[in-house]
Amino acid sequence: MDTFVQRFSGKIKGVISGFDRIVFKGCLRPLMFADGAMSFFRSRGVLNKDYKEWVMAQSKMLIEKADAYALAQCGRGIIPISSCNERKETIAHKRQHDLKITDGLIGVWACTEACSTYRAHYDAQAGFPQLRREFSRCKHLYFYYDHADYGFMSVRLQTWFPYNIQIALNGREWLRRSLAKHKIPFVLHGNKFLHIADYSRAQKLLDAQLNARWEPLLIGFLPRTFPTMSITLGPCLSYYWTLWQSEWATDYVFDTPNSLQPVMDGLLRHALMTGTCDRVLRYMGRPVDAAGQPHPLANPKVLTRASLWYDGIRIRHWVDQNSVKLYNEQNNLRVEMTMNNPAMFRAFRRPEGRRGIGPKKRLPLRKGIADITVRSQVANDVNHRFMEQMATLKDDRPIRDILNEVSRPNIQNGRRIRALDIIGKDRELLQALADPLYAVAGVTNKHLRQKLHASPWAKGQTDKQLSARVSRNLRLMRDHGLIRKIPCQRKYLLTAQGQLLTTALNAMLAASTQKLIEKAA
Repeated sequence: MDTFVQRFSGKIKGVISGFDRIVFKGCLRPLMFADGAMSFFRSRGVLNKDYKEWVMAQSKMLIEKADAYALAQCGRGIIPISSCNERKETIAHKRQHDLKITDGLIGVWACTEACSTYRAHYDAQAGFPQLRREFSRCKHLYFYYDHADYGFMSVRLQTWFPYNIQIALNGREWLRRSLAKHKIPFVLHGNKFLHIADYSRAQKLLDAQLNARWEPLLIGFLPRTFPTMSITLGPCLSYYWTLWQSEWATDYVFDTPNSLQPVMDGLLRHALMTGTCDRVLRYMGRPVDAAGQPHPLANPKVLTRASLWYDGIRIRHWVDQNSVKLYNEQNNLRVEMTMNNPAMFRAFRRPEGRRGIGPKKRLPLRKGIADITVRSQVANDVNHRFMEQMATLKDDRPIRDILNEVSRPNIQNGRRIRALDIIGKDRELLQALADPLYAVAGVTNKHLRQKLHASPWAKGQTDKQLSARVSRNLRLMRDHGLIRKIPCQRKYLLTAQGQLLTTALNAMLAASTQKLIEKAA
C-alpha cells in the first residue's frame, strides 16, 4: 500500500493514477530527409524546380477543404490567429463556453508558425535544382474537439510539405467521458477530479486507456483533419507515430481543502529542507549558478503563492527535459511526472528492426507508441518514489531510534562495516543523496562528483580520487541499507530507510534549538 496514503488515510477519500496530457507527433518517415523527398516527387512526376508550385497548390486545396469542413460542422470557417504566442487552447475553451458546445468540433484556427520543410536550390555539380532541408514558417491548422470518447482534444496540422501532424489528448478528459458513459457520478474542476463515486472503477477505466490500439486511434482523425491526404501523398505513405510528451499524474483526493492545506504547508517545508531552493528559484524565474546558488544580480526572493481555490503551491524538479512536480488545487493533491526525454530511462527490449530475433537487451526507452506501456510504468514508479520521500515528513518515531540503526558498526559476511557519522564526515554525502532530483532516474557516481566537487567533503581531490571515494561510500551506504542499486545499471536510489534517515537529518539541521526543545517536550 502507498505509504503516503497510510500516513494520511483518515483524510484521503481516494487515489487515481493515469495519463494526463499526452501529445503524439506523426511524421512521414520517407519524407524526412532530402533524398527521400526528391524520390517522392519523382514518383509523382514533379520536377524539383516545380516543388514550390506543386506544394502551394496542394496547400490551397487542403485549406479549402478544411474551411468547408469547419463551416459545415460548426457554422464558421477557419478562424485566423494573428500571433503564434496566443494560447489556442484558451481561445477554443472560450468559444466552447460561449456557444455551449458539448460534443463535436469546436472550431478550426489557422496560425503562421515555425516549421521544418524543404527549398529547391540549384546544384552546379548535379546541373539541376536539388531539395535542401531548412526551417521556415507556414500556416498550421488547429482543430479543437470535445470528442464523444476522448473529451477535449486538438489536432495540429502543418499545411506545407512534409505535412507533420500533432494530436493532443488528455487522459483525465478521456476519463470524464468514460465515467459519464458508465453513469458514475463525479465532480470535475478543470482536469482535476474533486470527487468520484467509485474510485476503483475509475482506476480500471484509466488502466484501460493503456490497452488502446493507438495507431488506429490516431489514424482515425486523419480523414477529417487531412482530407486531401490520399490525393497529395498517394496510397503508399502512412504516418509514423511517436509519443512526443506525456504527463502521468497520481491524484490524492482529500475530504476537504482544509484537510489538504496543512499537508501542503508541510510538503513545502520538506522540499525546502531537502535542498530544492535552487529549483524553487528557477520556477519563479530567478537565475542561479551551476552550484544552484542565487545569481548576485537575481534579487533572490523565494515567493510562494498559497491559495485554496487557484494555483495552490507547486514544487517542481527538472532533470534532462523530464520533470516531476507536486501541486494542489482545492482538495486534490497531484504528483505528476512529465516525460519529454524517455531515453534517460532503460527497458528490456530487442533492438529496432530485429523483429523478434535475438535476446532482449536493456536499451533506452523510445518515443514510439510501442513503448507506451513501459513508459507509463516508469512514470508511475517516479511518482511513487517521489511520494514515498514526501511521506517521510510525518513520522512519529524519535530521531534517536532512526540514528541508532546506522550509528554503530556491524559485521556482514565477516567484514566490518563502519558506523556512519551523519553530522560529521558523512553529512554532505547524505544530503547530496537526498536531493529529490535523483528520485527521478537515480544517482550515479558522476552525479555525486559534480554535486560535491566544490564542497569540503571533496577536500580538493582530483576527479579520479573523488570517484574512488564516492564508490567506497556508495558501497558503505548499500551495506547500511540506505541505497539500492538499479538492476543492470550504475545508478542508485534511496531505500525507505534512506529516505527516512535523510529527511530526519535535514529536518534536524534546519530546526532551531528552541524548536527541538519544544518538540521533545
